[in-house]
Amino acid sequence: MRSDPHVEPTQLLLPLPGLAEPTRDVRIPRADRVFVNRNLAMAGIEWVGFDMDYTLAIYHQRAMDMLSIELSLTRLLAKGYPEYLRQVHYDTRFPIRGLLIDKRFGHVLKMDRYKSVFRGYHGLKSLPPELLERLYHDRKIRPTTPRYHFIDTLFAMCEVTLYSVAVDALERSGDSVDYGKLFEDIRESIDEAHRDGSVYTAITRDLPKYLDRDPGLAKTLHKLRSAGKKLFVLTNSPLSYTQAVMSYLLDGASAEYPSWRHFFDVVVVSAEKPRWFREGRPLKRLSAAKEARNGQAERCQIYEGGSLHQFERLVRAIGPRVLYVGDHIYGDILRSKKESSWRTAMIIQELDQEVAALESCLGEMARQRDLAVTRDQLEDELRFYQARFKELSKERAPDDDVRRVKRALERVRSELRALDQEHTRLSQIIDVSFHPYWGSLLKEHHEMSSFGLQVDTYADLYARRVSSFGAYSAHQHFRSPHDLMPHEL
Repeated sequence: MRSDPHVEPTQLLLPLPGLAEPTRDVRIPRADRVFVNRNLAMAGIEWVGFDMDYTLAIYHQRAMDMLSIELSLTRLLAKGYPEYLRQVHYDTRFPIRGLLIDKRFGHVLKMDRYKSVFRGYHGLKSLPPELLERLYHDRKIRPTTPRYHFIDTLFAMCEVTLYSVAVDALERSGDSVDYGKLFEDIRESIDEAHRDGSVYTAITRDLPKYLDRDPGLAKTLHKLRSAGKKLFVLTNSPLSYTQAVMSYLLDGASAEYPSWRHFFDVVVVSAEKPRWFREGRPLKRLSAAKEARNGQAERCQIYEGGSLHQFERLVRAIGPRVLYVGDHIYGDILRSKKESSWRTAMIIQELDQEVAALESCLGEMARQRDLAVTRDQLEDELRFYQARFKELSKERAPDDDVRRVKRALERVRSELRALDQEHTRLSQIIDVSFHPYWGSLLKEHHEMSSFGLQVDTYADLYARRVSSFGAYSAHQHFRSPHDLMPHEL
């Protein structure tokens, strides 16, 4: 049957219902997302830079802590500390980032965003709320003074473990403890182990024990390069260690890149951050790009030292067109924010645990939000009945009316007490789900923790790994959620 030439052909609308629609949940799993504090358009980024340790190189934290503790104990005992410190158990689960050491009293504290302390330990013993209130609520804590030391890196976690266990063991054995000297001796011992190369030697002898070789890392770097981004590494580690770690992570990971150096345009080693972001030191060239065996040219030029301004002149990088990815709040993120207009992304490998705990507690958290709404309603009722009771007392109202109001007041107060008890019970469940000692890394008492506040203030983006960026377009426009004030809720 021939079609009528006078009738316009019908244009079918595409896509047809049910065709070419997602057959699965297309959302990126929460743990693998890049989280956004400030809008950032990747289309405007020309250079993407990376710290190495705990950024490109993700370490097995327990193995790293035990290594640092072992090497530090040898040096502590040489300073005259008792031999029995080798025999006690060191619980590497104890610390989290963002803790504050009070060297005057030997306490380890966790602060919220306002520097209020609601949680702390002396040795391995939890400090009672009344002591925390007496010591830390009447006077403002000044974390930058010599009395305190802030733990902001994963490398420093072993300091907390070693300090807390040593305080506990020394006091149980009846030895007197100079809390400030003990902490400084521990820090010096750990620094010595890094300075003399003991840590680097131990790690490079058994890289699989200490390093997590992420299969998504090479793919992510390739995706950025394919989109026209130039890549650099900026690390405090020396060249020999950088070479060993980066070779383990990237050599052979992609047929398109004969060696790890082909992924990067520039590598800066022994940078001495955070000094690098300020005055720095002379920039020394160690190696120029060269031809590889198969004829493919290396992109990588390797330098030592330098400073922010020297680097920007070298690569002709304009501040806001550079995205720097690091793990260290002070050395990588805070300083680059204060001294430059570079955009910043923070790698928080603890997000694995944070997100898992969050998703396991969604029911308890929803119940807490319901309780908060109910509490507001009950407190409104309480104010009403209190005002009504005063009015009836002034009016010398009939006893029956007064008794009815009193019964209503008792009912509301009873419901509020029960509500507070349930809320406290839920908070304990939630805290333990995140961490057995400290609760959430990024929150404290429904506020940001001091560490969470720093992430919010200095990191434009944050994610658990560099490979998290591989799930997004290299031109992704990252948009932050709406920032609501209380009156907008």
